[in-house]
Amino acid sequence: MKIDSHQHFWNYIPQRDTWIDNSMGALKKDFSPRDLEPHLTQNNLGGCIAVQADQSEAETEFLLDLADQYSFIKGVVGWVDLRAENVEERLAHYSKNPYFKGVRHIVQAEKETFLLNADFQEGIQKLSSFQLTYDILIFPNQLKAAIALVNRFPTQQFILDHSAKPEIKNQRFHPWQDLIQELAQAPNVACKISGLITEADLNHWKPEEITPYIDIVFNAFGEDRVLFGSDWPVCLLAGSYDEVVALISNYSRDFSDQTKAKLFGENAARIYQLTA
Repeated sequence: MKIDSHQHFWNYIPQRDTWIDNSMGALKKDFSPRDLEPHLTQNNLGGCIAVQADQSEAETEFLLDLADQYSFIKGVVGWVDLRAENVEERLAHYSKNPYFKGVRHIVQAEKETFLLNADFQEGIQKLSSFQLTYDILIFPNQLKAAIALVNRFPTQQFILDHSAKPEIKNQRFHPWQDLIQELAQAPNVACKISGLITEADLNHWKPEEITPYIDIVFNAFGEDRVLFGSDWPVCLLAGSYDEVVALISNYSRDFSDQTKAKLFGENAARIYQLTA
């Protein structure tokens, strides 16, 4: 089954969703599974993984409820406060839900060394006992901290979101490239090839400007640890769902059928332990 490993749903609330600023008018509305389903069908994708966009258990509940209603939502990466004293209790609660596959925190909005905080790492340490993944959402300047984190917890499965958001618009590769290659040396880390068109020039991006960054990720992580993700609806700031799929499909057109299958679903199914 082909799977979109990274997309979002929300009921837009201006007071809550303050990260959607005035330059992101296209995102100032509700996005539901009914909006996504035609895009999945059009592109022969059989399922998706819904990822948190708000740091609240209320949104985690919202996403899990949607997964219970729509069979194509195969898993949820939600939010639990990993720094809380009752984190183990909350993880135990959510891990009873078969759709709850992992946790994410919007670290890109935090300090450069946030991933190294002792209270945060206390929470990370508890994830593996519940067989939960952790999605790493960071900017390139936070990659050093991410490298230290994944090496400290070698039995924890990590997934790097959006390839750590390289500076595609400025065609800047370093130090991002060297740090991606260092991070990839940890076998417990996979990487989503997602969210790249919104790191390029939103209105004038070209595939050939993005391809070198995908090359770096693919060469670093290898075919068994890369996952396709649309980052819908955030991708709409720079292009359509079809354009995102076309970008990665065209990139991989000369790959073997086996490698394509891994990129477009098998790796996501294995790493997130999807069961249906």
